Amino acid sequence: MFLVSRSTVANRGALHIRRVPRKFMGRTALWPRSGSLALWARLVFEVEFLRYMAALMPFVVATLIWREYALAIAQAPIPMLILIYLVEARLLRVPPGQRAALVSEAEAERGLDLLRDRARTILTKIAAGRGIEAGRLHLVIEQSEMLRIAPLSLVSVQSEDGPEILDLSRMERALIEDTLFQPPLTEAGLQKIGLARKIALHDVGLDAREVSAHARLAAMMAARSAPK
Repeated sequence: MFLVSRSTVANRGALHIRRVPRKFMGRTALWPRSGSLALWARLVFEVEFLRYMAALMPFVVATLIWREYALAIAQAPIPMLILIYLVEARLLRVPPGQRAALVSEAEAERGLDLLRDRARTILTKIAAGRGIEAGRLHLVIEQSEMLRIAPLSLVSVQSEDGPEILDLSRMERALIEDTLFQPPLTEAGLQKIGLARKIALHDVGLDAREVSAHARLAAMMAARSAPK
């Protein structure tokens, strides 16, 4: 999971939005300011051009081994295209005709209900903690379609006021990390639900006026007891 905000993204210019929800995957590459090697590797692997180059490595190796056939190999676009298709559509992804069977209808409904509940809990605490009394917040989750490798989720909190992507504090990022993807709804589980239901982007909204006085009081007490 990559939490997207000004504090976590190196290329901050990519965070400019004109409407909510803002979609990034397939449109804009986001690079973390810091993070694990696994996160960096997974983000790099999401770049189509680099995956295509990796898929074509057998042809590169073949030209080095059989130099007398190098020109013929380099001028064989159809086998190259077939190989790219097999890697992208069959090796990395689940074929469209098989996606509906990834989860049952009941599992999908339970997962989406749990996602909405967790997302609204997160948004409620963020709105209460920031003292937001008007406007609408969105928890937006994008996930890669490549099911057969480690899942990649871009998670952001977007506000219709602006609109803008909220710059999440450490406490807010910890809240999302501790709440969003926990059993029985894991990151990989939501990815399967999204593929089965053809949901490219999960968007859960909350009107700030729905935040209860109890939630605001709890946020105030937590802020007072937090270490300075």
